[in-house]
Amino acid sequence: MAVDELQAIIQRCQILEEADFKGEDFNLFQVAGQKCLEDGYAAQLLEVIQNEKNKVIIKNMGWNLISPLVRCIFMYKQEDDKREHCLRILEQLAQLCNPKELFLGLLEQIEQTSGEQVCQTVMLLLQPLQTVLLKLQNKKAYSVGLSLAMIMNQLTPLPVPYTKQQIQEDKLGLCQCCNAVVDFAKPFVNEVLKNMEKSSEYNDMELKEEVIKFCMKSLKYPLLTAQLEQLEGIEEHPFRRFATEIIDILWNIGELIPLMFVHHKGKSPQWEDQEFADIERKNSADSLACLSYLIFVQHFGIECFPVVFSPSYLLLCNMTHIGVLLKRTEESVLSKGLDLFESCLLRMEDNSLLHHYLEFRDFINVPQDLVKIMTLCPMEHMRKKSLNILQLFIDKFDTEGKYTLFRCLLKTSNHAGVEGYIIKNIKDQIHLALTKEYDSIWFTGHHLISLLDLVLSLPEGAETDLLQNSDRVMASLNLLRYLVIKDCECDNQTGVWTTLGKIEQNFLKPLRVGLNMSKAHYEAEIKNKKENRKEAHSSNTVCSVTVSGEKMPPMTTGMQLQVLHSALFTFDLIESVLARVEELIEVKTKAVMDENS
Repeated sequence: MAVDELQAIIQRCQILEEADFKGEDFNLFQVAGQKCLEDGYAAQLLEVIQNEKNKVIIKNMGWNLISPLVRCIFMYKQEDDKREHCLRILEQLAQLCNPKELFLGLLEQIEQTSGEQVCQTVMLLLQPLQTVLLKLQNKKAYSVGLSLAMIMNQLTPLPVPYTKQQIQEDKLGLCQCCNAVVDFAKPFVNEVLKNMEKSSEYNDMELKEEVIKFCMKSLKYPLLTAQLEQLEGIEEHPFRRFATEIIDILWNIGELIPLMFVHHKGKSPQWEDQEFADIERKNSADSLACLSYLIFVQHFGIECFPVVFSPSYLLLCNMTHIGVLLKRTEESVLSKGLDLFESCLLRMEDNSLLHHYLEFRDFINVPQDLVKIMTLCPMEHMRKKSLNILQLFIDKFDTEGKYTLFRCLLKTSNHAGVEGYIIKNIKDQIHLALTKEYDSIWFTGHHLISLLDLVLSLPEGAETDLLQNSDRVMASLNLLRYLVIKDCECDNQTGVWTTLGKIEQNFLKPLRVGLNMSKAHYEAEIKNKKENRKEAHSSNTVCSVTVSGEKMPPMTTGMQLQVLHSALFTFDLIESVLARVEELIEVKTKAVMDENS
């Protein structure tokens, strides 16, 4: 019988001195104790552990029971008395065992757990682990850091609940577990605060550093990917509570404001391996970006934030974080980047952002990230929001800033739709320059001519794919039509009349040639398709077609003809605007010549 075997081992060890315990004794105790648990004798095992005479034995050997104990706890149902006895055994072991040995046993158990049992195991062992850590004297900071790192590493692979239903169900227990981990860390945070009041000795700083590392890991996971908006029907949002606790810890230990403004802390680990250094840098960047989002969008800890900073300085501080978030593809992270960018811009007045800010690399990179989202993101609402934020960003710059940003985006976007949108913005700025009482040197005269060289051109001359570049071409023609109508040749405020010969040579003539070539090509394609359809005696023949250099999905001949006719319609539209521009130029030029004669 398992209990008899255990009693025999206990009696043998009771007469031995602590120093005389052998490896064999440890093994026999573990096997007998495990058998007691598995055979349902948890109550008898609890009596043995609580017996004062066995105190020394349990101190040295009790930690060996952690693994079988955890297995049995999960095996029994919640209301089972045997489960309650196992929980009391765990509590007793935390009080009686050698702290160092039990600490290692508990960590090993957390490390070995996986899958759906991760959160259950962590929550089960947090209390005994906390009890043991509070008893440790040597290497306490290291042990606390190791514990928190181990726990977070085990939680990180778990999917973060995102929808309201997922959060309410909390299937794996992650929401509950995260908040339990914060409660686990609180005594050590309080210890840091007490130490900060007394002195700044090295050991105290070590524990503080471990707490900061925990907060940084928590910001990256789960908060970076968590849904943090207030959800109707959830009285206490678990991740909002978790975020509040993390922000409070950072504020209380005096690190919230420094982390917001110091992107590269001097005490970051120095890795010999460059790969490790890059990983550390990326993790830190993700965490700091999430911290900015929590403060400036969700307003966690905003009451602690100084109100002395200008909106433009806050935008400058956040542009690095915005760039980090916008480079991610997950909706939960990408949306945080867009929200943070929008929040910073809405604090500013239009035309208040000085052009000097474009000397900062992030002010050029971030709008390029927006362009990628606008053109490549599969989620329509994200594409639309990115476009709105790009316009907001443009509106905030002074005139020179807008001019510089337009030049940059025209050169880097590589997307006809975006280029067309920028050209429309240029037209709006020219209109303001021509209708305001004061002159704008950036959208008139030689500055504008330089910009028009970029706008009124075809990327590959007459051979440019006009269908693929139709948005850009139409926007350019509309701009030129506006200039010819609005700016009289006698005034020539924009300088367009001075450079008309160049515009005709580089833009209008190649466009006319390109249109004729494109129309002829597509008309020939339509003729071929119609002939092929007659030969096949069926309009349902499936074949492929290439439009704008891209192979279309398999379509019937009838469908292909529709696509080809649509392309011809686009060319007719471009041609009609081109003809109108040429007509306006001819009429205005003739009128001036008549006046001069």
